[in-house]
Amino acid sequence: MDVQEVLRFADEMVFAKTGEHLDDLQKAILLGVWEGQKYSQIAETSYCSEGHVRNIASKLWKRLSNVLDEEVTQSNLRSALERRQVFIVSSNFGNDFVIGNLNVCKDSQPPEIPKDRSPSTPTSDTSKPQTRLDLADAPHISSLSDRTSELATLEKSIVQDKCNIAAILGISGIGKTALSLHLLQKIQHNFECVIWRSLRHSPPLETTLKNLIQFIANQYPPNPPLPRGGEEGFLPSSIPDRISLLMEYLRKNRCLIILDDVQTILSSRQLAGNYRPECENYSILFRQIGETTHNSCLILNSWEPPREITALKGENSPVCTLQLKGISATATEIFRQKSLLNPEQWENLINAYEGNPLWLKIVATTIQELFRGRVAEFLKYDMLFLGEELAATLHPQINRLSELEKKLISQLSREANPVSIEQLLKDAELSP
Repeated sequence: MDVQEVLRFADEMVFAKTGEHLDDLQKAILLGVWEGQKYSQIAETSYCSEGHVRNIASKLWKRLSNVLDEEVTQSNLRSALERRQVFIVSSNFGNDFVIGNLNVCKDSQPPEIPKDRSPSTPTSDTSKPQTRLDLADAPHISSLSDRTSELATLEKSIVQDKCNIAAILGISGIGKTALSLHLLQKIQHNFECVIWRSLRHSPPLETTLKNLIQFIANQYPPNPPLPRGGEEGFLPSSIPDRISLLMEYLRKNRCLIILDDVQTILSSRQLAGNYRPECENYSILFRQIGETTHNSCLILNSWEPPREITALKGENSPVCTLQLKGISATATEIFRQKSLLNPEQWENLINAYEGNPLWLKIVATTIQELFRGRVAEFLKYDMLFLGEELAATLHPQINRLSELEKKLISQLSREANPVSIEQLLKDAELSP
């Protein structure tokens, strides 16, 4: 099993036993330990303390021990999961079965491409297949603030206009993932299958393509079935051939694919949109999906747009982008939930933190704990409060900036009034 398969397998096993999915930190610990990382390394990449990682890991091993009916520790995780996988497959040999959203089949997945299917062909409600979901990578759905307009815009673009790619862009904490989850609830019935994948750990394109193809193909099994082991020979080995196969499925069927945390495959310390060297071939996939005629849709959640998205978007283009801005009026609900005082000052607090829902939740907690809920007292301090938790969400984004971008941000922070680009470059001693 590769690391992404491990994550999905463990998550489905836990969900089948407890009804709960693994959270982001538990997933990071699982993948880190699988790859031989120490707790200190996992803590560094997860932006939390080593002690916190150890505490969560201890609880995770106890949960997995209960699920797998054997003691699971940091040192035997790999062997324990592999034994369980072998046990499940062998004990169900000759039968197809499901754990949560995970389909395990005796002859496994990829079939021949089914005959042409037109999504516009009328069918009765009784014959219409139920939407198949693979949401193992999706986080728990949370409340959504002040996004009615954005939901309507995305629903129109995807369902009515049938765009090929919809990119939801914005800084960390602005609500991209929450918006996508609520959008999914509204539009999933328009698709035959829905797949949510996180790129948080920068999986190679080969792995992403394999996972997508296998899930989609598994919804349309061949008749007669492939001989045992035939699925391995069916999946192409080269990336161009895998992309071609995926595109064929996207033409034949109505699929919705959501890729979260797309910024992790993009390069740091360069101008926005460039790929990390080992992820450069994702550009081929995005361009194919954006330019080719098909019946499906790809949603990308990212801090910044990949360069193909910037190049392909336009008024009549099948590629659209939505730049999320901060929330305004409904941000006050966050303050009510935290029982903050001085409501006449709430708008100033919202403006100070750009209406970012995550930032507002963090600062509201701080005001409640340190200032007994008094917003006016908190705002007496001229310095913008960040704190450890908020700073941890900003550091990864600051670290991604190029030196030029850092200089411009530094200069902007010193400007008291709006400034033109020409003046900004001059003040920063940069050539236009």
